[in-house]
Amino acid sequence: MKPTDIGENKTGIATSPLGFETFRKVQARNEMPDTDALDEMRLSYCTESDPVGTMPSPIKLKGIVKSTVAAVKGESAAVLLDKLGERLAFERAGVRLYDALLIKLKASHTHDESLAADEIEDIRDDELRHAGILAAAIQQLGADPTAVTPCADIVGVIGIGFAQVLTDPKTTLTQCLGTMLQAEVADLAGWELLIELADELGHEELAEQCRECADDEDRHDSKVREWLRTAVLGQADVSEDPQSTH
Repeated sequence: MKPTDIGENKTGIATSPLGFETFRKVQARNEMPDTDALDEMRLSYCTESDPVGTMPSPIKLKGIVKSTVAAVKGESAAVLLDKLGERLAFERAGVRLYDALLIKLKASHTHDESLAADEIEDIRDDELRHAGILAAAIQQLGADPTAVTPCADIVGVIGIGFAQVLTDPKTTLTQCLGTMLQAEVADLAGWELLIELADELGHEELAEQCRECADDEDRHDSKVREWLRTAVLGQADVSEDPQSTH
């Protein structure tokens, strides 16, 4: 059975005449549910709660010049290290996601020659290489690349959703490609912000390294987009005009 086959999906309210009539009346009144009490409770939690986490103290490493250690002091440096930690966590997650995508490819019945295991492996290897670049940059700034920064913690939570889709035995290759596209879009945006931050703080060499990684991510984005496009159009049995360009 394919996800596009007609099955026993009864999630629509139209399957219940009573439920649909209630829904129609609510729509007619054009009213939203009253969530004032819930909003007030959430507001109190937001204003009273501690942050997700804090930044770890800089570590002392032999061979690090004093100017480098001095450069990581202050709030600006903490922001940079936090965003470096975020990207490191995302790249590590990316390696696992593409490993899971490889399994989906092996389990699929696709005849699409544009999607090859070696290309997925190349992207996975890029993600692993990016993680190494980030870990080295964090260490050079006098910080511990194994520490989980606040933004890295958030990325970990976000990554759980991606991983659940990729590792669910019931999801299809096409569905997983759609999920990977969302991950790549977010990843590229994260790199672009990190580049700007590094530039503004005067870390030119770091910014250049990040630009090279962002170029890789841009290629990943384009490749995944094309894989997804081909898969969806193929499932819809859409015949493409050979003369068309895209």
